[in-house]
Amino acid sequence: MLYLRSRRAPMALAVAGGCAVAMWSLWAALSETRDVDPQMVVLTVLLLVATLTVTLSSPDYALDRTAALSWPPRRAAHLLAMLLIVVGLLAVTLLTPARFGPLAVVLRDAAGLVGLTALGAALLTPARSWFLPLGWTLAATLFPRTETVAAQLLTWQSQPSGTTPATLLAVSLAVSGLLTYALFGPSRQATAEVPA
Repeated sequence: MLYLRSRRAPMALAVAGGCAVAMWSLWAALSETRDVDPQMVVLTVLLLVATLTVTLSSPDYALDRTAALSWPPRRAAHLLAMLLIVVGLLAVTLLTPARFGPLAVVLRDAAGLVGLTALGAALLTPARSWFLPLGWTLAATLFPRTETVAAQLLTWQSQPSGTTPATLLAVSLAVSGLLTYALFGPSRQATAEVPA
């Protein structure tokens, strides 16, 4: 519990749940179709991943280093929990009047975006880790392309289910993000102090 509270997990989980309910309510109230538009699915996955990003940082890195348990398994479990939360929140909607799916797209996009965010947390800082996923996803949803393999890779988030290049890139991002974050943890880059 102390680990979860130190990572602001209860607050992040509440915000993620609230965002999922808000997006679900918006679609259920304003749309006449049951299946949510693919672009809204992608943006909702991005929103949920971004809200959980706050849990990747610690208030005290020096205190973290004194932990009795090994960090790599704990960090890997943390990322897998983020993935399960995002997929779980949207999988529940498959039983409701507004469905965020297909589940394969939700899983692919969530895995890729969690991995990309974890890479950002390890290479930049947790506070900046959502920049690349946000920019890449917005570009992919505004300009989806399917003509070539390169286009499918660049817009992997907005590709339909079963698009092999998009799935392979998402899996690559997920695995590389998981390994990098689990082994090295979040970046500890010092922030510039503002003079008094």
